[in-house]
Amino acid sequence: MLILPELRAPAVYGTARENQPKISALIKRFRMTAWLSVVALAALTNAYGAQPPASRTQTLASNEPQPQSAVDLAATVVHGDGAAAIVNDTVISDYDLRQRMGLFIATSGVRPTEDALKEIREQVLKQLETERLQLLEAQKNNVAVSASDVDKAIDSIITDNHLTMDQLKNVLAKGGVEMATLRSQIASSIAWSKMVQDQLGDRVHVTPEDVNAELDRIKRGADKPHFLVSEIFQAVDAPEQDTKVLKDMTDLDAQIQQGAPFNAVARQFSQNPTAAGGGDLGWVLESQLPGELATALKTMHPGDVTPPIRASGGYYILQLRDRQEPVGTKVADLAPAPSTPPGTLPLARVLLPIGPKPAKDLAQRALQAATVMRTHIRGCSGLQEIVAKMPGAVYMSLGTMKLADLSADMQNAIAKTEAGDSTVPFPSPAGVEIIVRCDKAAPKAPTVIVIPTRDQVEQQLYEEQMTVQARRYMRDLRREADVETR
Repeated sequence: MLILPELRAPAVYGTARENQPKISALIKRFRMTAWLSVVALAALTNAYGAQPPASRTQTLASNEPQPQSAVDLAATVVHGDGAAAIVNDTVISDYDLRQRMGLFIATSGVRPTEDALKEIREQVLKQLETERLQLLEAQKNNVAVSASDVDKAIDSIITDNHLTMDQLKNVLAKGGVEMATLRSQIASSIAWSKMVQDQLGDRVHVTPEDVNAELDRIKRGADKPHFLVSEIFQAVDAPEQDTKVLKDMTDLDAQIQQGAPFNAVARQFSQNPTAAGGGDLGWVLESQLPGELATALKTMHPGDVTPPIRASGGYYILQLRDRQEPVGTKVADLAPAPSTPPGTLPLARVLLPIGPKPAKDLAQRALQAATVMRTHIRGCSGLQEIVAKMPGAVYMSLGTMKLADLSADMQNAIAKTEAGDSTVPFPSPAGVEIIVRCDKAAPKAPTVIVIPTRDQVEQQLYEEQMTVQARRYMRDLRREADVETR
């Protein structure tokens, strides 16, 4: 799905029957991703393998302290059992807020600091308020969601992420999160998708002339590189909101830098319908993005994430996932990357030695320092120089290690990385640690642009117009809403 400036000519109205196949494809795509804040489930599968999380915890040494559950962490900033917010005379309870914070923390792979928890509280509450407005609007339009609808969405999640139901339940249980919290979020998302389908579906009509024009534009751009981009978007509906939205987006960017998966944060906090697919915009040309975003894209490499960028309608954070070269580009054969024996990896260790029982403020400062350091690490090349710039930090080359010889915490952290990555900083009896993988990813051959089919272009144009319509609908709901945040 693409971001387009809202200067596009108004859509031609068509019939619901004409649009039904495109609506069905759009809803199917949304349901496959389930508008879900459960994140990094594939990474959890890699980390736990066939062994469920509950069994893994039993392998920890008896003297290792068990970390607080995700909901327990949320409870440090969400106290009591009152109302966290009131949205059009309906209550979002503190319990609801703790559970949704727990859902995000339990599945993001990040152990947030006290300051970060306060920021997460604010962001999650804002998202809950948005979802409540969407749910109320769906109810007003007599949209119903059955238990079977939710079951199908969860089945899709499990299948897509190669999980079992027991694994999913164990992940939630370990975080103290009720399955009902997950089901509630999915139900709210499905209700909104049905409501958008019912209310907006017959307002959008893509003509053969539209498809022809888009195909001509694509062919004219086939001699330019294409970019695979994901987005996080938050709207600025009035000038006085600008500072607040910028702060929220800066906080989200900090969470991504601390290791939260981009698609996870997008699903939870982005306000564009692309949140359904983890912020996926698909393949775009520079010319298809607002100028501010296109300018940033030119200097990015795959894997890069921008800071918040002010553009049409609000603030964006972009992630460049890949790029395609122009049609006709000749791709040379690439030599394979060197490999190590199965079950081994070349590793390095970075340690901030604060001991096994540091004071709380010292532990938080060390974790924050390690998080900042990690943003500068790109594999083991130049790692010693980076570590030398931080007083007290220690660098150790571990050589080629058997993963089975490492502690459970190290194995768990490494399982969530790829070649050349570093783990999210984690506490250990020695202090705060980062494990860096010194292996290099196999060189990736550039891909070359392929012209899409007419059906693909028609579906893309339909989704673009639906995105604009849904954004305007949500903006109007917010303007008319009575929201009291406690």
